[in-house]
Amino acid sequence: MFLSAVRVGVLGVQDPRDKRAPLLIPVWYGYVPGGEVVVQTARLSMKAGLVRAADRFSLCVQDESTPYRYVSVEGPVVAIEDPVPANQRRALAHRYLNDGTAEAYLEANSRQLTEDILLRMRPQRWRTADFSAFAAEFSS
Repeated sequence: MFLSAVRVGVLGVQDPRDKRAPLLIPVWYGYVPGGEVVVQTARLSMKAGLVRAADRFSLCVQDESTPYRYVSVEGPVVAIEDPVPANQRRALAHRYLNDGTAEAYLEANSRQLTEDILLRMRPQRWRTADFSAFAAEFSS
């Protein structure tokens, strides 16, 4: 349930040809419990190129209010949809923006959105932390 709530995620992907730290970048994402993580990105972006090369990525999502919590999920890319299906584009916009703003965003960015792809990742490894029990020790 935590991952399906509306939050900004941080996508991480390693360049398989490079020993530097992985690319980390904030993203809008979609997730339905038991399903795949979906991320829309520009077809020619560094992120898209690295995900294609690595064939996997991770996503970390946090709750910035106390008590702090996070979920990190990692797994293989199971599909790249090019171009992004209209229903997926619309779903992501409406996930993060109210109805009027989402439609205005989609219209204003209609050209740019045709240059995007949809990455589908099957969650394989999960890491979570919930600091509410820890925080309860210090509250009176």
